[in-house]
Parts: sequence; C-alpha cells; structure tokens
Amino acid sequence: MIELFFDLTSPWTWLAVHNLVPMAKRHGAEIVWRPILVGGVFNAVNQAIYETRANPVPAKARYMDKDLQDWARLAGLEIHFPPACGHPVNAVLAMRVALAMQARGKLEPFAFAAFDALWAHERDLADPAVLAPLIAAQGEEPEAVFAEARSDPIKAQLRTNTDELIARGGFGSPSMFVNGDDMYFGNDRLPLVEAALIRKRSPQAA
Repeated sequence: MIELFFDLTSPWTWLAVHNLVPMAKRHGAEIVWRPILVGGVFNAVNQAIYETRANPVPAKARYMDKDLQDWARLAGLEIHFPPACGHPVNAVLAMRVALAMQARGKLEPFAFAAFDALWAHERDLADPAVLAPLIAAQGEEPEAVFAEARSDPIKAQLRTNTDELIARGGFGSPSMFVNGDDMYFGNDRLPLVEAALIRKRSPQAA
C-alpha cells in the first residue's frame, strides 16, 4: 500500500502522480489518496519556504526551472506556471472538491484532469467555473459536488489529513508512505518508492 498525501497546486506533485500511478499498477500496489492543503503544512512546519520564494538564489532558481522542465519532458508532460492564477494557487476549493470526488470513487480521474488543467492549460483551480466541467466530465453534478465540498465534514477531513501528515513527519507535497511508516518525499524519490515496494514484497529479491 502507498499512501499519497498530495496537493493539486504543486507541479512536482503532478509529476509524481503521473509517474506513481503506473508504477503502483506494475507492482500490484494500492494507492490510498490523501488530499491535503500544502499551505497548512508549510505554515506549521516549513515556513522557511516562504522566505526562499520571496528571495530566491538566482542561479538556483534558474536551475530549478530547468530541472522541472527536464522532468516534465521525461514524463511527456507540459508544465507551465500559470501567471494569471498567481503562485501559489489557492487550493482550498479544489482540494475540498477532491475529497467530495473521492467519496464518489472518482478522485483519481478528477485529479489527473485538474492537474492537467492547471499545469498544462494554466486554468485557475480556485475558480468554480474551471472546476465545474472537470467534475461534469466524471459524470457528476457540479453543484452537488460543490455543496458537499463546502460541508463541515469535508472541511474537517481536509484539516485531518493535513494534520496527520504533519504528525507523521511530512513537510510538503507529494509525501508518500509505503506500508504505513516508510516515508518518501518528491517525484525524484520514486525509484526509492519502487525499491521499497520490491523489498516489502520479496525481501530476498531486494
């Protein structure tokens, strides 16, 4: 089992999800999707990221942009920072909708569509008019999903998921746990996730 704590508004998370889903299928591993608010995680345990964003090291920032595009090219994805939306994107509504779609058994296809809308097409996931067709494409009534997304149980679940990640030592998105307590962070750690799956399935083979 792989628990995936994720926020749609992270481009590195889009890369990780795009690569993790087929990897999990290859190994017969279940992915348990855990929507979070990564801003809540940063506020609690990783506030230094705000200073880094406000005052980046120019050479490192240029390299990080290149690195992201190199990974995107390898994955066959288009990733563009959406200037009209601002960054970071307000994730609250989108992540609540993700939980409402999870209750309907449609989180994974919704998440893939939402990631693509934001990072390939620069659509603002804070806008209900952007989210509505993504919901409808999964055969759900947008207004019903929005109503559930605004409900107290969904709000509480998003807080609970975020707090749980913090309590388990997480500090960003994507955070992945293999079989409960073996944590990995980031798209570039997926080879280690795969090694952990192999090791836990067959210690002698690892």
